[in-house]
Amino acid sequence: MATVAVTDATFDEEVRKSDVPVVVDFWAEWCGPCRMIGPSLEELSEEMSGKIKVVKINVDENPDSPATLGVRGIPALFLFKDGEVVSNKVGAAPKAALQSWIESSI
Repeated sequence: MATVAVTDATFDEEVRKSDVPVVVDFWAEWCGPCRMIGPSLEELSEEMSGKIKVVKINVDENPDSPATLGVRGIPALFLFKDGEVVSNKVGAAPKAALQSWIESSI
């Protein structure tokens, strides 16, 4: 499954009500590290299809969701399970580190 673009309006439906764990990537176009981890998250979304869902939310276009979660820096990754945050990570990381973080949290 490819990553899914989420907005403030669709956040609850796509993330909090998901029946599989969700990795939320808070990002912006101008953020270099965000663009660096994008391909890795896309690959993990495909490789772990059925186990997790990966969604991306642009913080410039959707300020409410990141504000609610206290996002101060991007890229910020939050892992939701059963509608609740179970883990979060700030900053870019190699694909292997991202995969390890996800697997240890689900």
